[in-house]
Formats: sequence, structure tokens, C-alpha cells
Amino acid sequence: VQLQASGGGLVQAGGSLGLSCAASGRPSRTWPTGWFRQAPGEEHEFVAAIAWSGDSTYYADSVKGRFTISRDNAGNTVYLQMNSLKPEDTAVYYCAVSWNSGWSPARRATYDYWGQGTQVTVSS
Repeated sequence: VQLQASGGGLVQAGGSLGLSCAASGRPSRTWPTGWFRQAPGEEHEFVAAIAWSGDSTYYADSVKGRFTISRDNAGNTVYLQMNSLKPEDTAVYYCAVSWNSGWSPARRATYDYWGQGTQVTVSS
């Protein structure tokens, strides 16, 4: 399983960015997928997750109402649309998928495969 995260960049506060996570190796439709982020000197932080069906989504309180997670019809790509970005959203963003029957959206330990990360920088 390979995950390719892309779409990061530099944006001013209040702006928007869209991240993509493309999976290969197994049909990602059956995988719950999450986004986490890590700022310098900080622990990984849960951002958002989507169930395998796409019917259920989960968000950290810090991004609720600003970020939207979704997946394409084929199920191979998961997106994270980030609006109203703030400087505190600056971090490396990682996508991850779970092949774990005990999947818990916000728990890193329940994800099995991780992408390489993409940098998001929000200037004030």
C-alpha cells in the first residue's frame, strides 16, 4: 500500500488549500482514511477522518466548520479542503489509512499505512 499526499503550500491567513491523498496497492474504498498534522516541536494531532463508505466524517474541534474531508467516487483518493486557514494550521499534514477492525478516527495507533506528508504554511 502506498499513499501519496499532495497539495500543500504557502497561503495567507484566511485563504484556502486543498490536499489530496491518493492510495494505490489496494482499493481504498474499503479503508477508513484520516488526516493528521504535526507542527514543529509538537505531537501528531488528529485533523479529520472519513469512514470507508464516505457516509461518516469526523473532525477535530479546531478545524470543524473550516475543513471538509471527502473521497472520490472510485474511493481511491481522499481530499481535505481547508478554508479560513489560520497561522496555527501550519504543519506537515499526513494522510493515513486503517486496515484495522478496531479503527478509531482520532487514534493514530489504529492506522496502518501513512503517506509521506505535505507541508502547509499559513502566514499571518
